[in-house]
Amino acid sequence: MSPHEQIRAEINRANSQHSTGPKTVAGKLRSSQNAIRHGLTSQVALMSTEDPQVYERHLKSFTDEYNPMGATEANLVQLLADTAWRLNRIVAIESRLLTETGYNQQLAALEAQSKILSNLSLHSQRLSRQFERTAAQLTELQQTRRTQEKQDLDNVLDTMEMYKSKGETYRPSDDGFVFSELQIDQRRRARQIAKASAA
Repeated sequence: MSPHEQIRAEINRANSQHSTGPKTVAGKLRSSQNAIRHGLTSQVALMSTEDPQVYERHLKSFTDEYNPMGATEANLVQLLADTAWRLNRIVAIESRLLTETGYNQQLAALEAQSKILSNLSLHSQRLSRQFERTAAQLTELQQTRRTQEKQDLDNVLDTMEMYKSKGETYRPSDDGFVFSELQIDQRRRARQIAKASAA
């Protein structure tokens, strides 16, 4: 190590003694909560102060709306619900900031609050973009899946008709198709309606 590097290392060691973090129990506790103060960047969507049942209803509303099929769609729906949950949290934080103090106190605290509100605005914009990207990705994925399902159902119906014309019975499960009777009947009716309207 060169003399210059040794001097620099000694200076760094000396400086590190001046910033060792909080020393009191309260300070250490407060410091430990810095990363989850608002929970907008944490990996866990639900904060300890939030009601798990309300979150579950929120998640169920997204699951009911998008009806995900498979792990990828389920993960995208989860991401969408969590992003919306965080966006709702921002609205609640902003509302609380603006209503906890009276008008005169608000003016005095505006400078301090403006930094917080600016930070919340940045998080809101980031989460909104994430929500839009996730919704677009989920929509595209579901559209692709539905198109493929439609093609597969058409193939099943064509094969069933071919077997029927020979007096035989075709079981879609023999070829790996897992469509229910209801799905097959719905697709058969949709094809009949399309043929009738085209005629």
